[in-house]
Amino acid sequence: MTDFAARRTMMVDTQVRPNDVTKYPIIEAMLAVPREAFVPGGQREAAYVGGNLEIAPGRVMLEARTLAKMLDALDVQPTDLVLDVGCGLGYSAAVIARMAEAVVALEEAEALAGQAQARLSAEGADRAAFVSGPLAEGAARHGPYDVIVIEGAAEVVPDAILAQLKEGGRIGCLFMEGALGVCRIGHKIDGAVTWRFAFNATAPVLPGFAARKAFVL
Repeated sequence: MTDFAARRTMMVDTQVRPNDVTKYPIIEAMLAVPREAFVPGGQREAAYVGGNLEIAPGRVMLEARTLAKMLDALDVQPTDLVLDVGCGLGYSAAVIARMAEAVVALEEAEALAGQAQARLSAEGADRAAFVSGPLAEGAARHGPYDVIVIEGAAEVVPDAILAQLKEGGRIGCLFMEGALGVCRIGHKIDGAVTWRFAFNATAPVLPGFAARKAFVL
């Protein structure tokens, strides 16, 4: 029988801590949330392997290192309301729910959305509220948000998402620039979001987050 608790500890000790993530709430959440409960059934054995894990065509669960470093850079607080865009099967939302006051988990892919709410409920993530809908539209009804986490990559972040960030709020997103991926953290000041470099990472571009292709005659 697989000892997933031991694998969880190894994941934190080999993938998270060595990447300068030392904030206790992140470490505690990643040690507590069973990652194997939020992957497709046939992939439980791969839940703790380093790297992104494909959970649906064109969609991944971000590797532990990437999620941890993003949450560290966003400095999620116990009083924060968080929007988790592209929550997949719910792992990231379950982690964030242990750190924030509440998290709204948004997913549009039917294969994922149909299971995410059930998995979050089964794991007792009672501070996570699941919403099904287009990722690019966000979840304005529950906002605005102190923190927005994009669980995948973007070429551009839709204006609808940025509009749901509170003044003074933070947003984390991976930007794909060709083959190179860069995680940036944005801060909303005077109604505008200013981005700064955080670290390098890659992921597939989420639906609705690709740049419009210019029309050329």
